[in-house]
Amino acid sequence: MFGLVPFGGHRGLTSREHNTPFDLFDAMRDSFFDSSFPAANWGASSFKVDVKDSGDHYELSADLPGMAKEDISLRYENGYLTIAATRNESKDEKDDNGNYIRRERHTGEVSRSFYIDGIDDANIRAEFKDGVLQVNLPKSASAPERKQIEIH
Repeated sequence: MFGLVPFGGHRGLTSREHNTPFDLFDAMRDSFFDSSFPAANWGASSFKVDVKDSGDHYELSADLPGMAKEDISLRYENGYLTIAATRNESKDEKDDNGNYIRRERHTGEVSRSFYIDGIDDANIRAEFKDGVLQVNLPKSASAPERKQIEIH
């Protein structure tokens, strides 16, 4: 029955491995937040995004591992690009009699918005492959050229 507990054990919490009580406290804190059950803390932090200026367009790359394309929403409105992802996960295990030994469910949602002005929104292209969302944001031809302004 102990194999069902989603914890990794005590990972070095004995006092003989630490010089001060503060070291023991730090080890307990780190052990508590170092979950060996990654689905339990999915969505606790935001996903990673890279935005690159490639001259005539921007390239955005968002890491969304474990997601399906159907769970991702991409929207460009009023100069803001918004990426939202929702995950509903359920794991059921039963014994031979149909009694539950373990039932775990997780629902999470993450969202990020970026202000990217001067985009030709009719030609935005996106592709999701291998857990990475790639978005190509072409710059608008009518976007004003930025120039240095002299300060008097």
